Amino acid sequence: MFTPSAPELIGQSSAWLETLERISLAAPLERPLLVVGERGSGKELIAERAHFLSRRWEGAYVKVNCAALSKDLLDSELFGHEAGAFTGATRRRAGRFEQANGGTLFLDEIATASVEVQEKLLRVIEYGEYQRLGGEDVLTCDVRVVAATNVDLPSLADRGDFRADLLDRLAFDVVTVAPLRARGEDAALLADYFGQRMARELGRPFPGFSRAAEALFVSHDWPGNVRELKNTAERAVYRVLATRDPDDIDKIPVTPDMLDPFSSPWRPGSDLGGGSRSVAGATRSAEPELSAADIRAALDPSHRMAPVNFQRQTAAFERQLLDDALAACDGHQKNAARHLGLTYNQMRGLLRKHDYVRKRSDDDEDETPLSGPQPGM
Repeated sequence: MFTPSAPELIGQSSAWLETLERISLAAPLERPLLVVGERGSGKELIAERAHFLSRRWEGAYVKVNCAALSKDLLDSELFGHEAGAFTGATRRRAGRFEQANGGTLFLDEIATASVEVQEKLLRVIEYGEYQRLGGEDVLTCDVRVVAATNVDLPSLADRGDFRADLLDRLAFDVVTVAPLRARGEDAALLADYFGQRMARELGRPFPGFSRAAEALFVSHDWPGNVRELKNTAERAVYRVLATRDPDDIDKIPVTPDMLDPFSSPWRPGSDLGGGSRSVAGATRSAEPELSAADIRAALDPSHRMAPVNFQRQTAAFERQLLDDALAACDGHQKNAARHLGLTYNQMRGLLRKHDYVRKRSDDDEDETPLSGPQPGM
């Protein structure tokens, strides 16, 4: 059953509302529909919305991931097969078109379908006719096809890698899902939703995210879109709520290892020496701190679509967290690590990354106060 409160449907940005309006207009029509968007942007939820807003909403809604199956297996999955059609086919099997009769068939990653499967798709969309793999009888069905892709199908068709006539049939209307980086404040709304849900799962109250975390949610590019945001928000909540005393929690921060779970001084291929840090070939150098004005600008709707320097803001955000934690703990690393919800080794790795310099002392090494990054570093 379609639920309007599904997380990927949360949003109030103009780009997202335009997407929802387009799908609402196209959904009632008995025509194929093509949904285009980046990975993790919510294409499957948009396709599901199209089904449940259509006249077929009481019929079957069947999903097939074309990328998960080889040519012959996809043929069998979609159109069924007769006994003996291939090794292991001991009995007749109904395909997804037969199962979706009277309803909607969602074809995800349609660009990966073979030319042979594309030919059969073209015929069934055009005439409602198909044959099972290994069969001779012509079968009919009444199915609305909604397809999705994260690649440029017209370019594939121009190169001959996708049938142009099939593209013409699928593209009666095309709904392009806006990426999360174009949706402004929606990132903070979604993060709050996912954070509350994770807190409920842990049986703990949700204190909300810090303003710096909210600014980061808005300014980050999110190449993985809603899926990546969901992981980050839930990761931050569980790491804080599951490891800290409730009385010690104010707002939930987003530390570098929460934003990037692969962030580690021991990541394979990383430079473990001193100076500027290099992770997966990306050199990170010292930058000015993320000021209160930077945070306000990130949270200001009129500035949300302005270009940002991700490496600069992320590095500055990390240093600000380190500075605040060290100041609150009188420069003691172990206490600062606990304050940030990090292990001691994670803390040491971040300090090396940002060129913090140890003040010489006779104290134990773990408890020696630190000074911030030195000029020119």
